[in-house]
Amino acid sequence: MDATARDALAARFGNIACEAGALILRLRTPEIGVRRKPDGSPVCRADEEAEALILSRLAALLPDVSVIAEESFAQRRDAAVPERFLLVDPLDGTREFLAGHDEYTVNIALIERGEPIVGAVCVPALDEVYVAGACAFRAEMTAPLATGALKPISTASVPPSGTRALASRSHLDPQTEHWLAERGITQLLRRGSSYKFCLIARGDADVYPRLAPTMEWDTAAGHAILKAAGGSVLALDGSPLRYGKKDAGFKNAGFIAWGREPAA
Repeated sequence: MDATARDALAARFGNIACEAGALILRLRTPEIGVRRKPDGSPVCRADEEAEALILSRLAALLPDVSVIAEESFAQRRDAAVPERFLLVDPLDGTREFLAGHDEYTVNIALIERGEPIVGAVCVPALDEVYVAGACAFRAEMTAPLATGALKPISTASVPPSGTRALASRSHLDPQTEHWLAERGITQLLRRGSSYKFCLIARGDADVYPRLAPTMEWDTAAGHAILKAAGGSVLALDGSPLRYGKKDAGFKNAGFIAWGREPAA
């Protein structure tokens, strides 16, 4: 897929993510229907209805491409991972959503040969959407994603004041605190969801270490945006983070997201 086609598909993903984001905003009521999944994490009507909408739109847009989505995921041991597939997280940061925070996101990504090549992240409560194919862009969620609405974004060099790090609002662990201390990083912002990738992509932060496991649908769209903006997402062994890890249950063991070349 060439650069023009990737950027055009990114805008289509962005529109779908924004439609799902608008639905999530309408569903943010006391009657949200919260329950617990087997792993203890929360799920609500907004997760499920947003996923149904996204799957319907993607089936019309890319009917021959398989989709792995968080709420409907059921791993088949005998199924091979296709060379090209979609990863969807309809509501990343359900805990943030239920707690009244604004940093929850809608995530759609296209994976090809293990790499995220197109992505969209919508941040409904902040009226923001980020999309990326060959290039990375930012727009208002409420504006149609025509060419004029998309503003290019790129990562920034580490400022003279020092490295600006991001960490999860809900999952900061001792290992991450140790990683930051080892590198003398004292500027730390706590944020939720895949929004952290977007903050690095637009130059507002420099690094996001996540040493605890995540699922591939949590990271793929943000990874696509950060990579197109000039950054990288590396596994803990320093290799590029890859997707389609069926034997691991589509789980990431950990990663470091960088705005520019990793610091020594």
